[in-house]
Amino acid sequence: MSIINFLHQLGSPRPFFELTGRWLPWLTGITLLTLLLGMGWALLLAPPDYQQGHSVRIMYIHVPTVMLAQSAYMMMAAAALVHLVWHIKLADMAMTTLAPLGAAMTLLALASGSIWGRPTWGTWWEWDARTTSTLVLFFLYMGVVAIRSALGNQAGTARICAILTLAGVVNLPIIKYSVDWWHTLHQPASFSLMEKPSMPPEMWLPLLVMVIGMYLGFISLWLQWMRNEILVREQQASWVRQWLAARQRGA
Repeated sequence: MSIINFLHQLGSPRPFFELTGRWLPWLTGITLLTLLLGMGWALLLAPPDYQQGHSVRIMYIHVPTVMLAQSAYMMMAAAALVHLVWHIKLADMAMTTLAPLGAAMTLLALASGSIWGRPTWGTWWEWDARTTSTLVLFFLYMGVVAIRSALGNQAGTARICAILTLAGVVNLPIIKYSVDWWHTLHQPASFSLMEKPSMPPEMWLPLLVMVIGMYLGFISLWLQWMRNEILVREQQASWVRQWLAARQRGA
């Protein structure tokens, strides 16, 4: 099977549901192992920072959630574009499920940043460009969630959500480059996959493991939400009724 045919099949609800059902147990197991390794390494073995002390350990949660908040929005924007151009049903389901998960990651990023900022900067919150643009990202996510909750799956809802999502993409470079464009209290990026780390290996290696674990965990949760969304929207399909009946017999 060619890659194009594989992607075409994966864009349909039933093949997506069946494939992810086989992937999820393995993905969940790898996620748990990676997160346990990362958290143990970060909390017990990684050294404290010479300036921030043990409060720097919040970094091992804050940095992955910040990266996930932006990555989830890029995924949602890609799904929005696919839906607007090709009207693929699964793309709309992706937007629907990514919005609350992305909002949760953004809220966790804001909360962990606030907790980290109190001992580091002496304040819980500062209206600088980085924190403010991240708050805007949270509102963009919640806007999509609110529209979907208010209008449901009626005609035109997906298009409205897609347009709002794509309009909000302009906020992503503002988040990333705000510390370079403006004088802000927020420090430059502590971790990047494309640049040499600015911290010693004994600190960035557990951070890398946590980033991988958090991404795997996010993907696991998203795939499960996608499967639930497929069951809800395709509940009248014969294959869904057969799958549910088989589950009930197995229970």
